[in-house]
Amino acid sequence: MTTDRTQTLATVHDTEAFGTELASELTAGDLVILDGPLGAGKTALTRGIGAGLGVQGRITSPTFVIARVHPPGTPDGIGLVHVDAYRLGTTGSDVLADLDALDLDTELDTAVVVVEWGAGVAERLTDRHLLVRLQRNPDGSDPDSDERTVTWGWRASADLT
Repeated sequence: MTTDRTQTLATVHDTEAFGTELASELTAGDLVILDGPLGAGKTALTRGIGAGLGVQGRITSPTFVIARVHPPGTPDGIGLVHVDAYRLGTTGSDVLADLDALDLDTELDTAVVVVEWGAGVAERLTDRHLLVRLQRNPDGSDPDSDERTVTWGWRASADLT
C-alpha cells in the first residue's frame, strides 16, 4: 500500500524547488510519471528535478521532439531523460509501440526518466515508479493563480491508480 504525500506550491518557483528536493530522493533507474492538465507545472517540476540532479542543458518541454536527454553534469552524476508522451500514438500508431521505439528502458541504467503525460502508458518500463499528480488552481477560485497542489507516491508497476 502506497502512502501519498500532498503539498501546496504557491508559485512556479516553488514547483521548481519541490522538483529539486524530489531529485535528492531519486537514483539512476527511477521512473517518474507526471500527471496533470496543460499548465499544471510538469515541465517546471522537471526543471527542478534536473537542477537537483545537476544535469547539463536547459530543460524545456519536449513536446515536439518527444524526448530530450540531459547528460550528468559530473562524471559520477545521474542523467535525466525528459519525455512528453502527449503526442505518442497521435499518428494512428500504437502508443505502446511508440514508447518502445524510444528505447527508454536502456536509459534507465544511467538516468532518471521523467515522463510527462505518461500515466497509463509508461508504468510498464519498470517494476515501480513515482507518480506525481499536479493540479493548478485546485480550488478554482483564481484562474490566474500559479498555485498548484502536488500529490506524489511510489507505485508498483501493476498499481495504475
